[in-house]
Amino acid sequence: MQTFTRSTWRIVSLLFVIVSLSAAQVIAQTTTISGTVTEERTKETLIGVNIVVKGRVVGTISDLNGKFNLRVNQAPPFTLIFSMVGFSSKEVEITSENVSNLNVTLEEASILGQEVVVSASRVEENVLKSPVTVERMDIIAIREAPQASFYDGLKNLKGVEMSTQSLTFQSFNTRGFNANGNVRTVQLIDGMDNQAPGLNFSVGNIAGISELDLESVELLPGAASALYGPNALNGILLMNSKNPFQYQGFSAQMKTGVMDQNNRSNPTTGFYDFAARYATAFNDKLALKVNVNYLRADDWQANDFRDQSLLNGSTIEGGTRQNNPGFNGVNVYGDETNVNMFSIAQQMVAAGALPQQALALVPQTFVSRTGYLERELADYDTKSLKLNAALHYRINDNVEAILQGNFGTGTTVYTGADRYSITGFSIGQYKAELKGANWFVRAYTTQERSGDSYAIGIAGQGINEAWKPSTQWFPEYVGGFVSALSQGASVDAAHGAARAFADQGRFAPGSPEFRRALADVTSRPIPGNAQGVGARFVDKTNLYHLEGSYAFKDIKFADFVVGANYRVFQLNSERTLFATDDAGNEFNIREFGGYAQGAKSLLNDNLKLTASIRYDKNENFEGQWSPRVSAVYSAGKHNFRASYQTGFRIPTTQDQYIDLLTPQARLIGGLPLLRQRYNFANNPVYSLATVTAFGNAVFADTQPNSPVFQASIQQATQQATAIVMQQVQAGIITPEQAPAAIAALVPQIAAQLVPGNAAAANQGLKSEYELSEFKPETVRSYEIGYKSLLAKNKLLIDGYFYYNRFENFIGGQVLIQDANFNPQNPASALGLNLLSANTRNVFSMPVNRTEIIRSYGWALGADYQLPKGYTVGGNISSDVLANIEDLDGFQPAFNAPRYRTNITFGNRNINNKNIGFNIAYRWQDEFVWQSSFVAPAVSTQQLSVMPAFGTLDAQVSYKIKSMKSIVKVGGQNLFNSSGYRQAWGNPTVGTMYFVSITFDEFLN
Repeated sequence: MQTFTRSTWRIVSLLFVIVSLSAAQVIAQTTTISGTVTEERTKETLIGVNIVVKGRVVGTISDLNGKFNLRVNQAPPFTLIFSMVGFSSKEVEITSENVSNLNVTLEEASILGQEVVVSASRVEENVLKSPVTVERMDIIAIREAPQASFYDGLKNLKGVEMSTQSLTFQSFNTRGFNANGNVRTVQLIDGMDNQAPGLNFSVGNIAGISELDLESVELLPGAASALYGPNALNGILLMNSKNPFQYQGFSAQMKTGVMDQNNRSNPTTGFYDFAARYATAFNDKLALKVNVNYLRADDWQANDFRDQSLLNGSTIEGGTRQNNPGFNGVNVYGDETNVNMFSIAQQMVAAGALPQQALALVPQTFVSRTGYLERELADYDTKSLKLNAALHYRINDNVEAILQGNFGTGTTVYTGADRYSITGFSIGQYKAELKGANWFVRAYTTQERSGDSYAIGIAGQGINEAWKPSTQWFPEYVGGFVSALSQGASVDAAHGAARAFADQGRFAPGSPEFRRALADVTSRPIPGNAQGVGARFVDKTNLYHLEGSYAFKDIKFADFVVGANYRVFQLNSERTLFATDDAGNEFNIREFGGYAQGAKSLLNDNLKLTASIRYDKNENFEGQWSPRVSAVYSAGKHNFRASYQTGFRIPTTQDQYIDLLTPQARLIGGLPLLRQRYNFANNPVYSLATVTAFGNAVFADTQPNSPVFQASIQQATQQATAIVMQQVQAGIITPEQAPAAIAALVPQIAAQLVPGNAAAANQGLKSEYELSEFKPETVRSYEIGYKSLLAKNKLLIDGYFYYNRFENFIGGQVLIQDANFNPQNPASALGLNLLSANTRNVFSMPVNRTEIIRSYGWALGADYQLPKGYTVGGNISSDVLANIEDLDGFQPAFNAPRYRTNITFGNRNINNKNIGFNIAYRWQDEFVWQSSFVAPAVSTQQLSVMPAFGTLDAQVSYKIKSMKSIVKVGGQNLFNSSGYRQAWGNPTVGTMYFVSITFDEFLN
């Protein structure tokens, strides 16, 4: 960190010099402007109107009487911009004649498509003329969303899909390849990356921004790396908080209600959500804001108990514990541990624990341990505490300094390769920023702490092992099965008796023994130690980030923006999660990048061309160039856009350096360091699919009806005959005893010959996996779009079509390695060691796919203003994986419904009676969900179908002007308490009813 610290101080010192020079300008005159702002229709004064000098950071707001007083270090003429949410902005030219008693009126906004967005080009522009697709929620849209939180309201935006892992943990996505904790999207809060730097997921809104402090949300679907750098392949979400100079006063929100889902252990429970915000400007130089937000609820529960194992002929719809001894429930944990009964019986015979003849009674059937339900293992007592404070200081009229801290902590549940109980997790973000009207420099750090979080599935396995090790449980099961069959029981009854025998004394859920075992296993880091299995994961990784941007104002030829950033990931898992160097230290990862953009208007400003280029370098990978070109042509009210964009994803910190042994596999990163550490060069690895095919063929050739088996019996007979004849000649046995001796010796020799002969006969199926260089994932994206206001500015239409081409797609790969590799040993040379859990290593690592993956999609949205303030809108979108048939069986986890649609209807002020409402209906098609959550030994990905579902959300609000408050009553997923699931393994989301009251001192 010393290099980073020195570089940072040099840059900070340079910034102070620049600011000092700027502050030292000779001020010719100080001008004071005063006046009143009123609403044009009602003539009532307007409170909290934002008033700024055009092109500068200096400004103020109208007070509780609608009056304002602004001091500007500049002589007239200059321009003031008056703006307020829900009203059309107005520019007023200030001269020496109108500096006092200025009367300004604002007209209520009734025209669609007038929003100003920044995200698309990093400069302000009208949303109609944005070069790429932008979706936006402003303060009014946030306030009037028919959902209990603004984050839930994101799903109303065109093309957005959500994955709900718990009440406070949701992942957004656009354009396919959805995932829990999506790493192909980026989420920024006031310019700070909200991704957990070590655990690698954007933390939804568990540690995000309070709704009371949220000014706007902008979403760019698709690739955005040209301006925003790594990982913005599928979209970027920018959330901007309220400036305390512009939004002052005290506000508070109290929200409560009930959550109802009929399959929860307690179907109907309450939830409580409180938020407060206070902001004040002490003078025209210094302003402060503080926020607090606390939520508590009994979370949604994951209660899918279908069998995902597909072992022993079961299906997801038909497999149960009663008809499948290898049952592995989706949200049941501990039952992932399974073995083949016959292999256990063979070990017992070899150890003398079973007679030889018992092998004839034991089938080639997989058996799994009895598991625990997720509700018995997870912490569903959801809590979320968000704290924020910011100090803003205007150094002069051109420069504003900001010190800001965001801290969030809570308990929730997250879905990854396992379900994770995120208990006591916290993330802090702390920022120092200098900004002007056309530039900024910011430095921030993200401090992640995993708290007492643990993997729920591993916890279930650990409790089982703490009660009775699998080395004892499985032999007891086989012994009980053989005993029951010997006493005349049917096969199904024998399985039931065997499980009852092996499960005697098992820790009952909720018992003191169970709670002690759960506390014990979750106190130890993964994978555990000599005392037992560990389920706790430890992460204290920090991110340090520095960036700046400058938009040139004085170049007349074109508009130019440049920027750069530098960041360091400081990995720290206390040596439990990440690989270490030779000195035992975890690694730091350094990245830097820079970009430049130029824009030129032609044809009387009807055509705007924009081009940008960005370069990024991570110390572990080759540098990446990300160009973007776009064109917007305006013909009257019609705006046509086209763009070519590129994006890339640098492998996550875990994809690079993870080195973690779990009960199923050792998870390792894709860097050469890990390949060298586990000797991949000299001890070859094989794909799980190859080993499975090889193992199935070997097993088939060990069956009595196979030619290999018959040939082995003949070979064994010849060898047994030769041995016995030698014994006869030596007088050890008599000729009369020879036939019996040969018959007894043949099975013993055959047991040695059959596996080797079967393996030798199928060597063609055993091909080594060829590892290639690990690279960033890239995408090339082509988009055309149309956005216009029609029907006398009452109809807004927006549509687009995109085509994506992914290269070096990063996907997980399970690899098998001989744990006792010795080319001179037949078991190694023939590959037999690869087939036994006791003689092989299992690795799971990220690799680049060689296939080119193509996808395309489109969306169309329309909003119409009806008479008397009513509005109706709708959108439909579609995402398609274009070349699945060309991927040679690879499943890239596209995870997107073919179609999804939203329909909205509302009125924010019915007949000017301060009553508003909003209704939203959403429907999405069924689709196949593919992820690492499925059973590791077999692929159920093709069968992980997420059913189609529709939801109806609604709210009614009433504005109490005398109390400066708004009361809101609403519900989500109305009339559907049976609920829906958005991803495999995730909870069932039921109905939510809520009531809230929001007080705002500056509410008009």
